[in-house]
Amino acid sequence: MLFSPGSDEIYKEALVLHEKNKGKLEVRSKVPLKTKHDLSLAYTPGVAEVCREIAKDKNLAYKYTMKANTIAIVTDGSAVLGLGNIGGYAAIPVMEGKAILFKEFAGIDAFPLCFENYQTSFSDQIRNISPVFGGINLEDIAAPRCFEVEDALQDIGIPVMHDDQHGTAVVVLAALINACKVTGKKFENLNIVICGAGAAGYAITRLLKCIGYNPDVCSIVNEIIVCDTKGTIFRGREGLYQNKYKFIIGEETNRPALAGSLADAMAGADVFIGVSAPGVVNEEMIRSMNTDPIVFAMANPVPEIWPDAAKRAGAAVVGTGRSDFPNQINNVLVFPGIFRGALDARATKITDEMKVAAAHAIADYVPRPQRDHILPNILDKDVTKAVAKAVADAAVKCGCSRHV
Repeated sequence: MLFSPGSDEIYKEALVLHEKNKGKLEVRSKVPLKTKHDLSLAYTPGVAEVCREIAKDKNLAYKYTMKANTIAIVTDGSAVLGLGNIGGYAAIPVMEGKAILFKEFAGIDAFPLCFENYQTSFSDQIRNISPVFGGINLEDIAAPRCFEVEDALQDIGIPVMHDDQHGTAVVVLAALINACKVTGKKFENLNIVICGAGAAGYAITRLLKCIGYNPDVCSIVNEIIVCDTKGTIFRGREGLYQNKYKFIIGEETNRPALAGSLADAMAGADVFIGVSAPGVVNEEMIRSMNTDPIVFAMANPVPEIWPDAAKRAGAAVVGTGRSDFPNQINNVLVFPGIFRGALDARATKITDEMKVAAAHAIADYVPRPQRDHILPNILDKDVTKAVAKAVADAAVKCGCSRHV
């Protein structure tokens, strides 16, 4: 039986599953502990020699410990799914779920670290727990803190990525590359409207306009207009200076300085990308767009416009965040492969080159995109392998790999 994300039955089954198993994760030993000799090797006295070696060269932690294949999934519970600021305790089931996705798709050991009511700097707390991990996946942290925390941790020597930002941006770029192949539109000529100026909207905007990206690895679309709950964001909009990140959007996008509503912005646009709220787009708004518009309505579980309505209004390619419609645009296509590649390369950070390489690997995985097939199946584990290889290669080329 198929369940929709809003089905009462699936909620009941989920509660039973979690109660029966007391969560979704456990720790298992890789080595035997059946004899005293086993104990001497795994623990004292043998383990002392391993510690001495790592004390001489901390990079040997990648050789002798779990660090080489382990990441932390870190959240403060301030923006969990569509549930909002529910706190660290309530975020645990989602982080456990993310951890099993890492294991299933990329073979990565991931562990949830859910913070609650921290009194000191959040980034400092994460920095202090970083030695044991090969990477940090920031998850479900509200804007603008998510931007600030990620920026503050780029110097800790291991990859740190806020998946809600960059995972979403990468999969959107991949989808857009293939949607252009289907419609015949040129990427560099696209006029795009993005609805939603939070973590995902900000990251998508930056990637598609190459804001802060190396222009040698990034292709720039013609124009983007970003809308929030107050309408279009433009240079000089009242109160914009109070939000650093919206101020950046206002400075770098919407060159005509169009002031108005989402409907005003969509008139004549080639692409609509929604990372906002249910039902904010209607058929008339789709009809006002350019010929063969591309519509990515990614609000979950209810999109900005339902696919059948968007197609009825003339949309040539439609994608959502849901699994029960064609063209699911989901960051599970991204984060397992990006972190697998980063760990394999022993990367010190996740760079522009690595993100763009991931997007092209996902797009290229579909050799002949069709209107209802612009992205790979999210359950295809070979996608993770393709992304990981592209990311690891990019890490080596850009000089941020410890790999010898």
